Amino acid sequence: MVRPRLLVVSMSLPVTAKRTGEEEWSFTMSPGGLVSALLGLKEFETKWIGWPGVDVHDAVGKKALSIVLAEKGCIPVFLEEVCDQYYNGYCNNILWPIFHYLGTPPEYRNDATITYQSQYDAYKKANRIFFDVVKEHYQEGDVVWCHDYHVMLLPQYLKEYNSKMKVGWFLHTPFPSSEMYKTLPSRSELLRSVLTADLVGFHTYDFARHFVNACMCILGIEATSEGVADQGKFTRVAVFPIGIEPERFINTSKLSEVTEYMKKFKSDFGGRKLILGVDRLDTIKGIPHKYQAFEKFLEENEDWRGKVLLLQIAVPTRNGIGEYQKIKDQCHGLVGRINGRFGSISSVPIIHLDCSIDFHQLCALYAITDVLLVTSLRDGMNLVSSEFVACQNAEKGVLVLSEFAGAGQSLGAGALLVNPWNIKEVSNAIGEALSMPPEEKERKHQINFQYVKTHSTQQWADDFMNKLNEVTSSKAELQTGKAPHELPQEVVVRQYSKSKNRLLILGFYGTLTKPKKDQERRGEGMNLELHPQLKERLKALCSDPKTTVVVLSRSEKSILDQNFREHDMWLAAENGMFLRHSSGEWVTKMPENMNLEWIDGVKQVFKYFTERTPGSYFQTSETSVVWNYQYADAEFGRAQAKDMLQHLWAGPTSNATVDVVQGRYSVEVHSVGVTKGSAMERILGEIVLQNKSITTPIDYVLCIGNFLGKDEDVYTFFEPELTKNTKSSLYYGSGPKKVSSTVVDVKGENYFSVAIGNKHTKASYFLDSSDDVVQLIHKLFTHNNP
Repeated sequence: MVRPRLLVVSMSLPVTAKRTGEEEWSFTMSPGGLVSALLGLKEFETKWIGWPGVDVHDAVGKKALSIVLAEKGCIPVFLEEVCDQYYNGYCNNILWPIFHYLGTPPEYRNDATITYQSQYDAYKKANRIFFDVVKEHYQEGDVVWCHDYHVMLLPQYLKEYNSKMKVGWFLHTPFPSSEMYKTLPSRSELLRSVLTADLVGFHTYDFARHFVNACMCILGIEATSEGVADQGKFTRVAVFPIGIEPERFINTSKLSEVTEYMKKFKSDFGGRKLILGVDRLDTIKGIPHKYQAFEKFLEENEDWRGKVLLLQIAVPTRNGIGEYQKIKDQCHGLVGRINGRFGSISSVPIIHLDCSIDFHQLCALYAITDVLLVTSLRDGMNLVSSEFVACQNAEKGVLVLSEFAGAGQSLGAGALLVNPWNIKEVSNAIGEALSMPPEEKERKHQINFQYVKTHSTQQWADDFMNKLNEVTSSKAELQTGKAPHELPQEVVVRQYSKSKNRLLILGFYGTLTKPKKDQERRGEGMNLELHPQLKERLKALCSDPKTTVVVLSRSEKSILDQNFREHDMWLAAENGMFLRHSSGEWVTKMPENMNLEWIDGVKQVFKYFTERTPGSYFQTSETSVVWNYQYADAEFGRAQAKDMLQHLWAGPTSNATVDVVQGRYSVEVHSVGVTKGSAMERILGEIVLQNKSITTPIDYVLCIGNFLGKDEDVYTFFEPELTKNTKSSLYYGSGPKKVSSTVVDVKGENYFSVAIGNKHTKASYFLDSSDDVVQLIHKLFTHNNP
């Protein structure tokens, strides 16, 4: 059986090339679990596309390198002409600092040729070069997995080339808050490109939430807890915490060579407790903060002086860049000061190494460490924490972990979490870790060890690929390659006339009202009234014993009462949270334990923006609040909506179980799960409860609405292929008795889902406006009253 191919695209290849002759090359395999995980996806034939780590200017060298790399499953991308302004410029000088909350650096003042624009131009050109290589090697059915901030434009280039291509994008760094991300030049273009991917992945929920918030605030588009919807396309956003290869560390720690290193190191350290730090020498790793906290600890704990050693392994990165030389000098200065204050002729409290060390030696150090101290100021994940946990064996150490490292969300339960900016807090955590009872150490270690063993790098890669396959498969099922067709009204009427038990599900605003452009404001809201040409015709349809009509709206109860009190129909207010037959009383169908404490806070935010946005208004119901700016200046209204979203996420909705949905001219906040599709089951159950003598199954469904994207699940609820599942899940009210399987029996030719004014929809058909609904209702009325 031929395996599908996976094209992994990243800045660098898993091997680093070195030229040894005109047509000869040697290679060093890059370390790390990422390489092993991606090359270990056994169900795929993996090809890796990336920069080989060396500039090659001659055609002979490029050809020779490409041939040798092909044998290793690698495809080189040659970036000579743009590499400096692309990699050292836009990637590392602009994107990397912003993503790590260091802010936007100033423009180069001493070189007019290096600007934000020139660096962004190089970034675009480099992404085009990556695209050209992918296009050259792409085969139908391949999956493309793009990695990191170096290729944020690549998903868009790929989808423009082939819209059916399966594309995933994963970010290995933090994604900043929207307030920080907003400072980025070309912020919108990068977001829109990433959103063309089928699946967007992050290490933590915080990073995913920041990305979704940025899309809402900057692009002004609709987002839910599942992802982001833009112009009819939904992009899934999910969390995939990366891990390590635990067995590699566990097995290495048991080797005799490592055991010998452990004995030697313990002897060298003279019985002192070992605090270990393993970091890249980088501004975000917080090494100076670590030293200051350790100095504070020694100042306040005289008994520990001479009994504890801090060993810091600071692996060099980006040598020659001024900022990194500054951090190196700062670290050396702090080490000298602390050793001078608290050292002696026979020992010093800090050993600082500006180098990496042998893997076996590293595992030995992890195994004998009493405290692993991680003080990252911002970090994507920080796998050092997991490596430490995997290597611990007989004597358990304690993990002191920065809350700003991604690992804090994964390993926080078995660690002492600290704010690295709070020197006193980190100092106290060092003392607590050194004095922790053995049973507490064991308990914390077991919590983290179980997590590390079960969340390996391989599992991370499998999870991402499984989710990508699930997402693309479901899209294919929904789309089946076709856009909605204009509703064939004559067919609708013909099938209506043949059916014996009809169900009409109608939206209200934009469906049964006048067209939106003809709506009038009244007071602080909108004058929502039934289209005058529909009153009598709709009333006649409702009086037909073969026809059940349901008006399903997000409007509040009083508005539906006002418009439909004389109609023999079912009214579902606030997306089905409240239900009644026009001849009966309102019944609450709200899910149990729904928390609505957020409403007052949201109302305050909406009131604030209403007062500052002329022409806007907001409406409150029992389960939702909607702010509408369709009568305001469009450009100013959109800008206000973006600011409003930021206020909502930072304030009343930050810890609430709600969806914040942005429509074309509105922002709505409602409890999670309050959609029209989720309400249909409750509505049908109540209808059946009131008509227990139903003998003829529903054999015709017409569902028409001008619905938000999150409400379009109502269109798929009655699709014929779902009928079986639908029937088996209906209930009489809240009781346990199931509806008879004869309640719904809809064939394909008798199901019509219709969107009003929207061709990017899950519905099978569309109509341009509510005027077309008037015509359709008139034709159905004429059939009933020839």
